[in-house]
Amino acid sequence: MKANAMMTEPNQFPTQIETVDELEEWLSKPAPGVSETLARREGDILILGVGGKMGPTLARMAKRASEAAGVPRKVIGVARFSEPGLREKLERHGVETIAADLLNRAVLDQLPDAPNVIFMAGRKFGSTGQEWLTWAMNVYLPGLVAERFRNARIVVFSTGNVYPLVPVESGGAQESDPPGPVGEYAQSCLGRERIFEHFSHQYGTPVLIARLNYAVETRYGILLDVAQKVWAGIPIPLAMGYVNVIWQGDANGWMLRCLDHCQCPPAVLNITGNQTLSIRLLAKAFGERFGREPVFAGEESPTALLSNASCAAGLFGPPQVTVEQVAEWVAHWIERGGPTYNKPTHYEARDGRF
Repeated sequence: MKANAMMTEPNQFPTQIETVDELEEWLSKPAPGVSETLARREGDILILGVGGKMGPTLARMAKRASEAAGVPRKVIGVARFSEPGLREKLERHGVETIAADLLNRAVLDQLPDAPNVIFMAGRKFGSTGQEWLTWAMNVYLPGLVAERFRNARIVVFSTGNVYPLVPVESGGAQESDPPGPVGEYAQSCLGRERIFEHFSHQYGTPVLIARLNYAVETRYGILLDVAQKVWAGIPIPLAMGYVNVIWQGDANGWMLRCLDHCQCPPAVLNITGNQTLSIRLLAKAFGERFGREPVFAGEESPTALLSNASCAAGLFGPPQVTVEQVAEWVAHWIERGGPTYNKPTHYEARDGRF
């Protein structure tokens, strides 16, 4: 990791990120190929569940890429918008917004038609104890959406949690591997996939199911989780000793490019980085950066939640941003006291309880 804050060439990424505005500018900068995809796709883009950690910058990237492609279209983000100021921020960047409870069928029916739908709504954290709500969001809602937008192309956000834990040396689960979800959250995510699959078969809807794990940036993600523990001297559990990550800007770009690859029956694509990362080695790297010795708890298990994204890399090329670069951004962010979402990923959970 480098400590200086000098900028690289104008079209490259910075060596440091200093502010939230700068961060979101880079997260929403159209990745290679996104403008070409959106030039090919006709009509508006409707993003359901835009209010999460990833939705706002994906929506902004869709708008920026459409403008770069010279395609006049609406990018419409739908969410409850419980975060103060988010709706206004999106609208300042040209993204139209609709405040809605997607579980309300009447409200869903009133949403505008769009030929391109990105489904991001879902529930993970807090599932334990409120499993009923998790199943409603992750299985019942997809059924409503799949029927309502049966004439659209739909990119569905899913998760690598639908896979079982696999041997570390395997290189990660592949799209052709049978699912084996652990815990009710992961089971409900497989339910989401099956519901979209059902309605794709029924109506001929072109769908792509994107299994993401894990997107990272400076305000949240596995790299931040590990770095914060090193910084604070908190023991780092090693039982889930290996992970995959991808810079959120790259994940945004890949998700938008998935609109080119929707099909019936649905396509499935793993979305993550191209490395199997050791939590121990990540912590040691942060320790060297901070001048602090990491504290570890336990030992690595021979299995982990890992995905093989070679198919996505074959379609879209490798991620633009390396893990080393994101780690440097995260380290600098922590040192300068940058804001975070204060939402640990719980990547270390091996029992599927979130």
